Amino acid sequence: MAEDWLLEGEWFKNCNCDPGCPCDFNQAPTNPNCEGLIAMRVERGQVGGLDMSGLHWATLVWWPGRMDEGNGSSQLIIDERATPEQRAALERALAGGGDTMMEIVAAVCPDTKPTLTAPFEWQFDLATRRGHLRAGDYIDTEIESLRGFGDPPPPYRILVTIPNGFEYTGPDENAETAVATTLRANGDIKFEHTNGHSSMAHVRRGAGIGSGAEPIVSSN
Repeated sequence: MAEDWLLEGEWFKNCNCDPGCPCDFNQAPTNPNCEGLIAMRVERGQVGGLDMSGLHWATLVWWPGRMDEGNGSSQLIIDERATPEQRAALERALAGGGDTMMEIVAAVCPDTKPTLTAPFEWQFDLATRRGHLRAGDYIDTEIESLRGFGDPPPPYRILVTIPNGFEYTGPDENAETAVATTLRANGDIKFEHTNGHSSMAHVRRGAGIGSGAEPIVSSN
């Protein structure tokens, strides 16, 4: 039986696809291979009874081809403020731990790099679709709103809704689409991209989360 855990909070998914990542539509990716990150600021939550509220984590991912073809690598980066007990609990949970999305990531990333720790800088404004994430020297990514045509170009909003999905498990089962104007990774997995895809959402991750997950009530 999976360990009891539940994390709720802010979520980035940034990758090397063009904005509007085809993976959300079960289509082939923009590029021959997939690489990027998922990241979360835990607004509230626990793993095995240990409070995780206020901590951050991110996972770098890389695949030689399409994500669903597997043979990928992943590397977890945990907030340096986590205690050894919190870090161990997060490592257990995020290795799969009964959460559908995390189990999929584990299955298609058999090469798991050693976990890193780092200080996190986190900015997340869902209303304007802007944000920033830095994790020590390992991650640096800036997120901006999509823009329409004009002078100056106005903000442009696109929501992706996936009913009963396993990633966007927030109140309305959707994510805001944005642009990762910069996306740099410098762990054991390295890449650098400009003007790629970003998804921003409020989600819940935890044992039993997947199809049919109950919505959370956002603190925002």
